[in-house]
Amino acid sequence: MFRRTFWFTAGAAAGVWATTKVNRKLRRLTPESLAAQAADKAVETGHRIKDFALDVKAGMAQRELELNDALGIEPQDGPHELPASRRPAALGPKHPYNRNEDH
Repeated sequence: MFRRTFWFTAGAAAGVWATTKVNRKLRRLTPESLAAQAADKAVETGHRIKDFALDVKAGMAQRELELNDALGIEPQDGPHELPASRRPAALGPKHPYNRNEDH
């Protein structure tokens, strides 16, 4: 009698455990859950890329200082400005009239 009760209880516990485990897996595979997981991974990847870019920028600044010291160039006080973009001469001036507006 004790043996049957033991095995019945063990089987019931295994069934509950397996059912719980399967339900958890199924909840993780719902479209909402998959979308949330993808969004979390995208945010995490964005943070990693941002950290990498900041590390690269810091390394560039450090190397620039090293090169300036090696070449005897005094560092500039203000921030470095990029030159203004220029329209290629081959394209000519921009016309205010668009031929595709009539169609």
